[in-house]
Order: sequence, then structure tokens, then C-alpha cells
Amino acid sequence: MKVHTESVQFKADQKLLDFAEKKMSKLEQFYDRIISAEVKLKLENAGQVRDKVAEILLHVPGQQLFAKETTKTFERSIDGAVDDLRRQLAKYKEKRRSKASLRQ
Repeated sequence: MKVHTESVQFKADQKLLDFAEKKMSKLEQFYDRIISAEVKLKLENAGQVRDKVAEILLHVPGQQLFAKETTKTFERSIDGAVDDLRRQLAKYKEKRRSKASLRQ
């Protein structure tokens, strides 16, 4: 899977990029036909506190899955978005499996 990471309004350090890459590669354990992923990290101004937002767009055959998470750290935001995508992948796989069994 090809992972494209983009940071908006700041310069992401290599440690954060590696963390995102590692988390995204774990999704391949749940579904091995993932084409690519786009990870967008950005800062959101909410009054005094700058929240960290992770948006992940996952390209799978015939569909795109999307998750967005906002927390106080990028690591937590990425974790939450990856968990959401893991659930979405499970649903996607189940739909594909049921469609395939109906064809037979």
C-alpha cells in the first residue's frame, strides 16, 4: 500500500510520519487489497487550544473509506482514525463476501 502523508499549517517531523506509516501498514492485516492511503494532518484553532486533526482517506477496490479524528495529540488522532477505518474495512469485507456468496 502506498501512503501519502500531508501536513497542513506545520512541518511534521520524521517521527510523526513514521508513526502514521506504521499505523497504516497495520490495516493491511485486516484487508490486503488496499490500494493507497492519504493521511492529512492539520492544526485546528478552537479558542485557546490548538487541536490536532487526522483525516485518512483509504482507497480500496471500488470504494473510498474516510475517517477523521480530532484530539489533543496527533498520535491519538491517528489511532482513532485507524480504529474507525478498521471497523469500516471489516464491514466492507463482509459486504463483498456476502455479494460474492450471492453470485454463486
